[in-house]
Amino acid sequence: MIDPFGRSVSYLRVSVTDRCDLRCVYCMSEDMTFLPKVDVLTLEELDRLCGAFVAKGVRKIRLTGGEPLVRRNIMTLVESLGRHVAAGRMDELTLTTNATQLTKYAEGLKAAGVRRLNVSLDTLDAAKFTAITRWGKIEQVMDGLMAAKAAGLAIKINTVALKGVNEDEHDDLVAWCGEHGFDLCFIETMPMGEVQHRAGQYLPLSAVRARLERRWRLTDSDHRTGGPARYVSVGETGGRIGFITPFTHNFCESCNRVRVTCTGTLYMCLGQQDAADLRTPLRASESDGPLNEAIDAAIGRKPKGHDFIAERAGTAAVPRHMSVTGG
Repeated sequence: MIDPFGRSVSYLRVSVTDRCDLRCVYCMSEDMTFLPKVDVLTLEELDRLCGAFVAKGVRKIRLTGGEPLVRRNIMTLVESLGRHVAAGRMDELTLTTNATQLTKYAEGLKAAGVRRLNVSLDTLDAAKFTAITRWGKIEQVMDGLMAAKAAGLAIKINTVALKGVNEDEHDDLVAWCGEHGFDLCFIETMPMGEVQHRAGQYLPLSAVRARLERRWRLTDSDHRTGGPARYVSVGETGGRIGFITPFTHNFCESCNRVRVTCTGTLYMCLGQQDAADLRTPLRASESDGPLNEAIDAAIGRKPKGHDFIAERAGTAAVPRHMSVTGG
């Protein structure tokens, strides 16, 4: 799949649910209204949809949410998609998770062909974690991370840089990730959904890196995972730090990604509202012909990039929550 700007679309992020067992303040409102089940694609429909993208050249799929591991019977989908990896039709199947369910699922994920996980974690402080997630217990996350590590899964910690919230912990996160062999990725907060609380929390990652360099030897790296992060190597730990910078240095020029929500809505850009309905053609015909036509038409209007602007960090560029779009 080639978009209008010559970029090959080979990476699909699929939300399997809009539900989550946490309520992180930058991702969801406290009183979320969740989708009725009839609007959400079944696991069989998600499997078929992903298969259509694989047939069109997608080589990497990331399952997201909400929290993907709260979806009932989610492992049937993971195992089915893992067969594409085993057969060589896909290079990688990964998940983004909050780690609360990993004590239950880590070994099964590894057996199904998953090799890497992205885990969202913004603090190592128990009280602060509960405040950010509104009710989460960090001990549950830590147990999940250790279960995933024991199962042999590679882990990348995703941390949203929040001014006045976790900027005093960035060095501690680098040290902790280095100790456990985890990669670390800092992310600028994105203007999606209800963002009034973030107006004063935007922290440019250029400032984060400058502060880290007071303690750590950071060397630019050519390491890539298929996503938007730019990586550096940490001399003292041998680990890696990634920086995802939608404001200060957008990553649109090399974008190879599209996102499908759990309702079958295809977003060609995280920061734009244009979308395509894939649920209707998926349910209208047992043939994939209409679905393939809808996908082709959508890729044909994938935009050049988003328009996140740092000066509007407290204003929503798009009204939907990150949890609705997925990862």
